Amino acid sequence: MAGSTTAERGERKRESSGPPPVRAVRRRRLRLMIASAVVLLFLGSGAFWLLYGSDLVRVERVSVSGTGVLTPDQVRKAAEVPLGEQLVSVDTDAIERRAAEKLPRIDTVDVVRSWPDEIKLRVTERIPVLLVHKGGEFVEVDDEGVRFATVEKAPKGVPALEMDLSRSGSAAASLRRFDEDRLVREAVRVAGAVPESLAPETRSVKVRSYDAISLELTDGRTVDWGSSEKGTRKARALVALMKAEPDARHFDVSVPSAPASSGS
Repeated sequence: MAGSTTAERGERKRESSGPPPVRAVRRRRLRLMIASAVVLLFLGSGAFWLLYGSDLVRVERVSVSGTGVLTPDQVRKAAEVPLGEQLVSVDTDAIERRAAEKLPRIDTVDVVRSWPDEIKLRVTERIPVLLVHKGGEFVEVDDEGVRFATVEKAPKGVPALEMDLSRSGSAAASLRRFDEDRLVREAVRVAGAVPESLAPETRSVKVRSYDAISLELTDGRTVDWGSSEKGTRKARALVALMKAEPDARHFDVSVPSAPASSGS
């Protein structure tokens, strides 16, 4: 019995250990896993050193594109990109905030890391759609109603904004409901709806109240536009009316379904 028991134990031991080829495959897999882990560790350490410790990926250059009125040097100075800092550590959001705060003419600025050593600043400037006279200078207003810059010389082809707000009667009630900033935005919307053929001829946009906005053209003709609502329909009505009444001096499209003209 004892001899039989010993033989059975040996047989069970061989079965539990598996055949030699299987054990060899398992050992090779284990060695491969260990080797792969070591390689990944070295690669990870190398990448970390390259990004955070190497002088090869530090900010050495700052390029600027998209400027028109502004100069690249003005943008670089406002952005204060930290030269010499690791490229991966640069705070791009902070750069965008600094540039926009110091240069209101900037609408947007995209800060892009360009490996291995450059920061690119892609600028979009605000474009004036109206001008506000201020002494002998002009305040530029963009298509969102933002007053972003003061210039000595009026940009060509940009109409003036005239705020002629009454403090009495129905106009006063309109002013209480729609503050001056809102009325400026309404004027911007009207300027944006003016037909392309007439935009270069628009000398000024005058605001008396929310629903009393008018245009003055360079040849002295005038247009009662009303509010900024239904701008597309009003533009079409104005073009048709001017073709039908070429000698008229005053046009009213405040109700686009019933446009009118007068004078000759």
